Amino acid sequence: MAVDLVGFLGVVLVAYVVPGPDFLVVVRAAAEDPSRGRAAALGAQAGLCVHMLAAAVGLAVMAARSPAVYNAIKLLGAAYLVYLGVRAVLAARRPAGAPPLEAGPAAGPARSGFAEGLITNVLNPKAALFFLSVLPQFVTGDGSLWQQILFLGILDVLIGVVYWFALVLIAARLRALLARPKVRHRWELTTGWLFIAIGIGVATVA
Repeated sequence: MAVDLVGFLGVVLVAYVVPGPDFLVVVRAAAEDPSRGRAAALGAQAGLCVHMLAAAVGLAVMAARSPAVYNAIKLLGAAYLVYLGVRAVLAARRPAGAPPLEAGPAAGPARSGFAEGLITNVLNPKAALFFLSVLPQFVTGDGSLWQQILFLGILDVLIGVVYWFALVLIAARLRALLARPKVRHRWELTTGWLFIAIGIGVATVA
């Protein structure tokens, strides 16, 4: 099985460095709690595993060829990003000392962080398109197609885990700043409106 690993690694690294929904989810979660940030990172990579398996068994191709299915995934993803944004904006309006808005009373930081990362990635149509349009360019005619897809996909996931965990260490340093009410207020508003803007962008871009 011969693949262009150097070219693939370059594309993957660029894809991770360019900020997107996963980036915002992980950074925001890490700024709240490092364990939540790590959980969000693992959730995002678990979402990539879903896309990878879908591509390997051909489900991703079927979804891409069905405008109704593709648009449904896109709109669900956009709606979830807007939901996260609205929740952050509402959090910015909380009185100082009020409890945070969580997904539910039983949802711990790690569990809710993992869920946010997973849902955001699974419902991101660009993640699915990566496995449909970009990854196949590095697959050769030698060997099994699905084995090559799984190999490159797993490599992508492992690179992402290292990158996200490094980002969590950096973003966790924001916790001290977020202890200041004014800084926290601006942080919640900024990340909230970014989520909303990205969600609208996902919904409106073909």
